[in-house]
Amino acid sequence: MNPQEIPPLEPPGPLVGVDWTAARLGAPGLVLFDASVGAHRGAPARIPGARPFDLDGALSDHDAAAPHTVPGPGEFTAELRALGLHDTDTAVVYDAAGIYSGARAWWMLRAMGFDRVAVLDGGLPAWTEAGLPVETLPAAYGGPPGSFTARPRPGRLVGSAEVSAALADPDAAVLDARTRERFAGAAPEPRPGLRGGHMPGAVNLPFAELLRPDGLMRPRAELRTALADAAGDRERLYFSCGSGVTACVLALGAAVAGYGEEALAVYDGSWSEWGLPSASRPVATGGG
Repeated sequence: MNPQEIPPLEPPGPLVGVDWTAARLGAPGLVLFDASVGAHRGAPARIPGARPFDLDGALSDHDAAAPHTVPGPGEFTAELRALGLHDTDTAVVYDAAGIYSGARAWWMLRAMGFDRVAVLDGGLPAWTEAGLPVETLPAAYGGPPGSFTARPRPGRLVGSAEVSAALADPDAAVLDARTRERFAGAAPEPRPGLRGGHMPGAVNLPFAELLRPDGLMRPRAELRTALADAAGDRERLYFSCGSGVTACVLALGAAVAGYGEEALAVYDGSWSEWGLPSASRPVATGGG
């Protein structure tokens, strides 16, 4: 494809499909980030040219008590510049699990003032299912630095004080993306030492319920229904999970469903902070 034939890079929304991305692969100004975590981190398969958005590494603050805490603006700027991102670029983020940690990278970039970013619907599984090419190398970048500068948006990533206030606010809803068993305290937390259960007043909406059986995001109308069933008519939504990752899947679903992004917030510490045994924060068990 000649450069003159490459379609516009402006994402049509917070979610883009494999066809949209494949048509623009290799275009100047398009940056792909692999935000895979856990067992998928560093896996030897990537969309060609993808760079590592390493949430288990440099793109979390390891001095913080909770895992996956967002780095400060200075550290975030330095890391994204080292990955070659420019303020004028368009970024597509994905992960090898499907729609999982890629949503965390999307929300972090949005929270840091970067607008031209979207999540690849279905992630790497959807890409490979479509028969599109992959490189059998872990995500990497060795090019020149970028010019990205973080411009944090207040209220997009919040702490326990803001969540406590939201739990007492009749106009706000706190949605917990963990499984129903973990929310009820009937299943142990995967991180040792955390209390089981949930924040009193929070509502459970497991992130997987926003996904179709094939791993793609459910249609907008279905997302709106699922979120409204959980939050009622409340439009100010706070999202929590285990460590601030799958909470961002709920934020992504809400954005796709048409909720105003300025009214959405992710609890950065999530249950890894709230559920600490040393914390004085209240915990409830059961359906809640």
